Amino acid sequence: MYKDYISWKLLCNIQMEMSLRFNNIHIEDWNLEYEAFNFNFNQITFKSRLAKKTPKKAGYFVAFWHKDEQYKNVPFSVDESKDKLLINIIDGSKQGQFIFPKEMLQTKGVLKSDQHNGKMAMRVYPSWEVDLNQSALKTQSWQTPYFVNMSDVYHKDEVLSLYLD
Repeated sequence: MYKDYISWKLLCNIQMEMSLRFNNIHIEDWNLEYEAFNFNFNQITFKSRLAKKTPKKAGYFVAFWHKDEQYKNVPFSVDESKDKLLINIIDGSKQGQFIFPKEMLQTKGVLKSDQHNGKMAMRVYPSWEVDLNQSALKTQSWQTPYFVNMSDVYHKDEVLSLYLD
């Protein structure tokens, strides 16, 4: 099923262009509308999602939650999170990836921890998103170092560095 995902096709292109090998691919039970799956690369674990463009608000929306023992939607905790959250953006001719390390997601309160309640979704702002309000600009500012614009030519070293660091 994941082979039909447009985000998987983007990852396949990256694999071929950079001679990488992703393995242990597993589709998640939840968030299927965001093409939710996990994989490993070079002993690093990844949680992958496809973000969606929203018509009335700038940026792209993505969900990442799971069900607890009571079958209630809950955010991922730091302990149960993968090493990286990979958010794929595919919007016509525009495409790119956010490759967030677990530590940054913890710092920003995205993952549940002793200090934060965690989030079950977030909005991301690729570099091509402009005319943003102050809140969105602030978010885009911390997200930018983790974004690779793959719409045209991209730096393979940058992608590899974000995947491996």
